[in-house]
Amino acid sequence: MDEHTKQWLLLGREHYQKREFDRAEPMLRQVLENNDRLADVHDMLGVICHARGSFTQAEHHFERALAINPSYTEAALNLAVTYNDRGKYEAARQVYARIKGAAGESTQGLDPFARGKIANMHAEVAQAYADAGMLREAIGEYEKAVSLCPQFADLRTRLGTLLRETNDLAGARDQYEAALAARPTYVPARVHLGVTFLSMGQPEAAAEQWQKALELDPDNVRAKMYLRVLVS
Repeated sequence: MDEHTKQWLLLGREHYQKREFDRAEPMLRQVLENNDRLADVHDMLGVICHARGSFTQAEHHFERALAINPSYTEAALNLAVTYNDRGKYEAARQVYARIKGAAGESTQGLDPFARGKIANMHAEVAQAYADAGMLREAIGEYEKAVSLCPQFADLRTRLGTLLRETNDLAGARDQYEAALAARPTYVPARVHLGVTFLSMGQPEAAAEQWQKALELDPDNVRAKMYLRVLVS
């Protein structure tokens, strides 16, 4: 690589890291004019294209990054997300399966960024199942998401709500309590935990959770409404 191209690459990476995509893109494209074999440049351009909604171009760059470096996990994750955005769900599943296989039988080898991204992919699939009325399948996907990122209170809360909808009240309670253990100030988990306690015939415990929710969020409409119903 000549010195001029190295300078374009250095400046392009700096602007990219600062999320100055409009400044980074022309520099990175200039690099590709001279060297098309840099996987990270294709990945960066893919992210830039994806950010502006140019999914077809993003797909091209992520695929090119993986052709250059098949072990490039971040590019693979980005490609899977882009496939999902384009409705190519089977292709996304195959990419994800390849990532999971590369990490071995478990995902312990994945870095936190990768784990979070895959967990959110599972959550997106779970929501699609839930929207289609396939609650058991949705629960399975949320369970995969939670196993990857057990500290994500929002994922546990969504899982808890589905469990409650299938009348697994004990399972729902466990998920809400785990969500609050990870993030005590997460109000939606407290509100839903109160609803679950009420369904389990424990109105005092329900009221306690809604009161705690209002201490954290005095304007929470649902907690106020539920408390009014409880005392009426």
